[in-house]
Amino acid sequence: MAEFEREAERARVATGEEFDGLLFHPAPPVLLALLDNPALDETKLTLLLSRKDLPTEILEDIGKRKAFLNSYAVKKSLLLHPRTPRLVGLRLLKELYLMDLVQFALSPAVSAELKRYAEEQIVARLPQLPLGQKITLARRGPSRVAGALVADGHAQVMPVALENPYLTEAQVLKALAREKVPVAVVQAVAGHRKWSQSYSARVAIVRNASTPISLVLGFLPQLTVSDLRMLAEPGVVADNLRKYLLAEVHRRILASKEQAARDGAGEERGLAAQTQDDESTEEKEDGGEGERGTDRDGRPEKADDQA
Repeated sequence: MAEFEREAERARVATGEEFDGLLFHPAPPVLLALLDNPALDETKLTLLLSRKDLPTEILEDIGKRKAFLNSYAVKKSLLLHPRTPRLVGLRLLKELYLMDLVQFALSPAVSAELKRYAEEQIVARLPQLPLGQKITLARRGPSRVAGALVADGHAQVMPVALENPYLTEAQVLKALAREKVPVAVVQAVAGHRKWSQSYSARVAIVRNASTPISLVLGFLPQLTVSDLRMLAEPGVVADNLRKYLLAEVHRRILASKEQAARDGAGEERGLAAQTQDDESTEEKEDGGEGERGTDRDGRPEKADDQA
């Protein structure tokens, strides 16, 4: 303990190479003392923050010092550290530049809560962004951001966002579920090579009030009867669409009955044919035995002993 205290005292006044060596000291008391050293500038502090094994108490202490947080590089390094305390991270997120927020949201080491908060921060800034930045975010932004850009329906942004590798089915469904979603959004999803293959997206397209009736009719044969019945319940879709849904349900029921009748008839014909074949086989066998019992003139043949 006395040794750590001596090293902590040394850390408060160290300079040059000695100071640089202490940046990688394993003891938290020594690192805390190093934070009080006047020689600790922005460059050295960001170097300290590059240590992935940095104790949480050191990160928390840095997050409390306003003098350190006047440096944007320090704020960014502190936020991106995998051990930064939750409350410190939530506070710093509001101060990050846009693309650094994107980098943070895409980092696999970030907790789900901080990731969601970062994405919400980006989405909140979307209305003020120029077109070029929106296209950049549509191309490589996180899932919620891509989904929000799809829902906006901008002709130059939406097609790019639909190709975003981070875009999830959940975000596409969220866009389709929005009230007064632009018709262009529904049409783009319905015609997309990937998202049009999603069964949930097909149901959402049929359910959306903005979907043109021509698109709805194209998707009805691809939905199950149970989903068609659910969509046809009062209040789910517009009344003029309900009649098409009910007509499709009725058509499916009739088709199912007709198929069952054809299958039944086919089975009966098969059984009848099998019975006929069996009878024919028996007759041939009986006829064969009779032929062996007569001669060329039709008289019964004699047995060998009688002959």
